[in-house]
Amino acid sequence: MKKAIFLLSFLFLSIAASFAQNQFPSQMWHKGNIHTTDGQVYGGEIKYDLDNNVVQLQNQTVETFSATNVTFFELFDEVYGGVRKFYSLPYALGSDYATPIFFEVLTEGDDVALLCREYVATDSRGMGGYGMMGGYGMNPFYGPQSMMGYKLAFKYYFLKNGKIEQYSQKKKDLFEMLPGHDDEILLFMRKNRLDYDKRGDLLRITAYYNDLN
Repeated sequence: MKKAIFLLSFLFLSIAASFAQNQFPSQMWHKGNIHTTDGQVYGGEIKYDLDNNVVQLQNQTVETFSATNVTFFELFDEVYGGVRKFYSLPYALGSDYATPIFFEVLTEGDDVALLCREYVATDSRGMGGYGMMGGYGMNPFYGPQSMMGYKLAFKYYFLKNGKIEQYSQKKKDLFEMLPGHDDEILLFMRKNRLDYDKRGDLLRITAYYNDLN
């Protein structure tokens, strides 16, 4: 009897893990905290929507906060790995007027911060999920996850001198975004086999640049 209960419990956990891995991070609830502009902190299960720049808090009820009244929110992503932090920052997204929107902070230093905004894109390769390997998708040292004809993609931004600039993900533009240490950065990238357009690699390159400064 105990063995049967154990096997049944294991089956339910396996199904739950498989289901979680077939969702993108923005489709899931995560344990976290929301810090509002009036100094309040709300904790519970949270879900974010970067397309609409809102974050939801699920406690006894579900409450929705917009980027205009949130300073930042943080969450623990159990499936994709680690604590993630999102700040509300003014930026002109698709218009001439800057309004508060959410950016995930990947790394920051005294000179430069690397930000990103994730989105779900069509995967032209038509590849599905990778089972237990799927968890590497949001780990900063691995590439985007793909599932069911869609993939997790990112737009990257550099925050320098109080200004947010979108990064084109072209190698020549990386050195314009991180000026003054071209030779050192190029050697660092070659030595560690880093790419100029991958989440984890850009994180390491930006952190190295801040260390150089």
